[in-house]
Amino acid sequence: MAAFDPWDPAFLADPYPVYAELRAAGRVHYFEATDQWLVPHHADVSALLRERRLGRTYLHRFGHEDFGRTAPPPEHEPFHTLNDHGMLDLEPPDHTRIRRLVSKAFTPRTVERLKPYVGDLAGKLVDRLVEHGGGDLLTDVAEPLPVAVIAEMLGIPESDRAPLRPWSADICGMYELNPSEETARKAVQASVEFSDYLHGLIAERRKEPGDDLISGLIAAHDEGDRLTEQEMISTAVLLLNAGHEATVNATVNGWYALFRNPDQLAALRADHTLVPTAVEELMRYDTPLQLFERWVLDDIEIDGTVIPRGSEIAMLFGSANHDPEVFRDPERLDLTRADNPHISFSAGIHYCIGAPLARIELAASMTALLEKAPTLSLSEEPRRKPNFVIRGLEGLGVQVG
Repeated sequence: MAAFDPWDPAFLADPYPVYAELRAAGRVHYFEATDQWLVPHHADVSALLRERRLGRTYLHRFGHEDFGRTAPPPEHEPFHTLNDHGMLDLEPPDHTRIRRLVSKAFTPRTVERLKPYVGDLAGKLVDRLVEHGGGDLLTDVAEPLPVAVIAEMLGIPESDRAPLRPWSADICGMYELNPSEETARKAVQASVEFSDYLHGLIAERRKEPGDDLISGLIAAHDEGDRLTEQEMISTAVLLLNAGHEATVNATVNGWYALFRNPDQLAALRADHTLVPTAVEELMRYDTPLQLFERWVLDDIEIDGTVIPRGSEIAMLFGSANHDPEVFRDPERLDLTRADNPHISFSAGIHYCIGAPLARIELAASMTALLEKAPTLSLSEEPRRKPNFVIRGLEGLGVQVG
């Protein structure tokens, strides 16, 4: 356990050897620094993601005091109002109702219809990168693509999109372990500003509905159920945050892994039909979301250890995705890996609703880079972000030619 230090730059650079030690040492470990139980094995993580004795929230069954927890500070309320009404942090029956209604607007047909737009935008972004002889793959391609796509889906005008990424980054800071008070302050401010903006946009769409997701969320209903205004706002923010944070980081983590595995990059350049399996393998190999939390709603036992109600379990996605019990030679990047049950998109009722869109975006940007920048290479060694839960890079400098 001494080696597991999610604030240590050496650990953040490469946590996977430490995960191997955790898996070898047992199925569950108490981590005092965050008061969490760490679960490193794929079989346990996969089962716990479907376990109904665990929950993303406990407020549907308990008050804070009943559960042995302290209520968040009142000054954090705007963040929690925004976060706690999104389906990612709800449990049935609210989660079931909201996901069902959101699914009416966020259909496979809606996502499939975006394919030409995604491909065209990816091509234009890569053309610009090539024209300049290179640049930062993060800011030039990885970020603008998914932000523009989800903004297009939601119906956010291009002139209003500049604050979306900063708002998202500030809100997502609260998902790291033991966030600072300054992180909380930024998250609260971003929550207020983003919510105010969406209140105005929803009011406009109520008057003049369009062919966009916000209009679809307003119209979605089922047996008398409708989304409340707060649920619509929380859903839109969740779709933006989850809809691009993982894609951005999967893109840069993935290309950095390719540059460090030149044999696999050469194979991919020689055979672009590997793109679909490459996307899955790169999400497994360097997982963009390393940890996912659940509250223990009723006592649960893992390998003889009783974890009592009121505890928090931290499922280590990055470790599960490198478990040799499931993945043959897991430390090797293998773009032809066919049997790849990675859990980067979670599982169970909280399986990522945007997974099909993420796959389309990742495949589009990868294909555009392979076709238009076949000599793409690393121009400088990148720096890791000082984050653990959401794993990414500060930037990824590349050159063409």
